[in-house]
Amino acid sequence: MTPEIVEVSFKRNKRLPYFNPKELKIKPGDYVMVEAEKGIDIGIVSKTGRLVSLADIKGTPRAIIRKAVEDDLARLKENRRREVLAAQIGRQKIAQHKLKMKLVDVEYQYDQNKLTFYFTSDKRVDFRDLVRDLASKYKTRIELRQIGVRDETKRIGGLGICGKPYCCSLFMKEFEPISTQYAKEQNLPLNPGKLAGVCGRLKCCLAFERPFYQESLKKYPPLDATIKTERGTVSVDKIDIFNEIVYLRYKEEETVEGVSLEEVQKMGFPM
Repeated sequence: MTPEIVEVSFKRNKRLPYFNPKELKIKPGDYVMVEAEKGIDIGIVSKTGRLVSLADIKGTPRAIIRKAVEDDLARLKENRRREVLAAQIGRQKIAQHKLKMKLVDVEYQYDQNKLTFYFTSDKRVDFRDLVRDLASKYKTRIELRQIGVRDETKRIGGLGICGKPYCCSLFMKEFEPISTQYAKEQNLPLNPGKLAGVCGRLKCCLAFERPFYQESLKKYPPLDATIKTERGTVSVDKIDIFNEIVYLRYKEEETVEGVSLEEVQKMGFPM
């Protein structure tokens, strides 16, 4: 029988699936010790139940070792304190080596067998000397991981203009490419200032809402579609899918008139 799979969350809301082979009685909010690439790490259970096993899981999950105890939580707190100091030293070392990179975050593995520095850069960076410098100071495995600006925002977190935490830091696991076509399909003005998120890329919510618009627009004629009526040639100027109104422009009269979707469908527009 396949062991239960649970979702465990780490620093900056990084979430991974883990087997529960010992059938530990755990629930969301419990701290657990888990297998790491080389050693042991600590995380907090974020999700349990059948939905976790039905998710698209890539690779073979590692196992949960045991529930965390007070000493483990004390060490986690100490690691977080050391990460702040490591970030300060990391930035100093980057400046000393004159590297064009921005340090975003630092993360200690629970057992301190690995120290990861996350950074952004517009170009590839030769950081071999920096790694050696950091390794000689911390006497542990050093990993420098380059991330994109969207990943940077995900790790830092914050509140969007909607007043809620960023979707990327709250629940998203992967990013998908988003183009201005998404905005066009939703009849949004192509204003970069309003379409871009804090990361400078197009907002992820454009992708969330896209299927709704694609399905809804199947009932409407395309923008700029034209037909001839008794009043002259008329074209589709704008669509309001929420109120099911189509705004038609009468070219000869240079007027725009709102018509219900039902009326437009009777007029013979190409759909």
